[in-house]
Amino acid sequence: MIAATYGAGTPLFLIHGFGVDHRILLPLEEALHGSNWRRIYLDLPWAEGAVDTAVATPRELADSVLAEVREVVGNGTFAILGNSFGAMIARHVAHELRAQCAGVATLAGAFELDSARRRLPAREVVLRDDQVLSQAGADRADFEAMAVIHTSAALRLFQEYALPGIRGAQEPVLERLSRSYTDAYRPEDEHAAPFDAPALHIFGRQDQVVGCEDGLSHRAHYPRATFAVLDGAGHNLHFEQPAVTGALLASWLDAASAHIAVEN
Repeated sequence: MIAATYGAGTPLFLIHGFGVDHRILLPLEEALHGSNWRRIYLDLPWAEGAVDTAVATPRELADSVLAEVREVVGNGTFAILGNSFGAMIARHVAHELRAQCAGVATLAGAFELDSARRRLPAREVVLRDDQVLSQAGADRADFEAMAVIHTSAALRLFQEYALPGIRGAQEPVLERLSRSYTDAYRPEDEHAAPFDAPALHIFGRQDQVVGCEDGLSHRAHYPRATFAVLDGAGHNLHFEQPAVTGALLASWLDAASAHIAVEN
């Protein structure tokens, strides 16, 4: 399940979303490089080259990631970040191992797995640029379907880090998990006590995939959290607003490091 590891220090697990692979999160390395965290990127079972573990439901998949984290950290401390569908998994692991988890972060996190129940904004393109769309060539439809700002930088990141995972995904695994994807599993429902380690939840104001309202409704559950809604950002918010995303992540990791120092 571990796809790539960078740096040294306290483990920081990074979990991608549905239908992509760990590469979609690699642009975060620009902000994370040089930190005192060992970044451990996971590939979920549909990723190109990954082993199909035969999990059938989102909860089973979350439990398999939990087992992987336990194997790596033992009784040690860690932090975890999840993107989109991966945010559910990250929150599951953080709650199950809350005594060891120094912090949890989500990027465009899915807090409601049932898409029919999500509170979503209308589709909106904040910055349209036909020249950038022309540059996309054969990738235009994929890029245009998700992007809310059309810049050459966002296009490059999408082509380099998102498309390979999308095109290499193992469809039978995705189809199997899709049959139970809408199971409304929310870690916060099973763990009523507030999560009191540092948390960060970043949303795109124009994210028509998961929105922000379902995540913001969990404010009381994360008393040490920063909730940020970024304008000019959709579901790939770290492509479209990399500077502010990186700054927020750096601040969160500083808080997580301070939390470890206090706990020890």
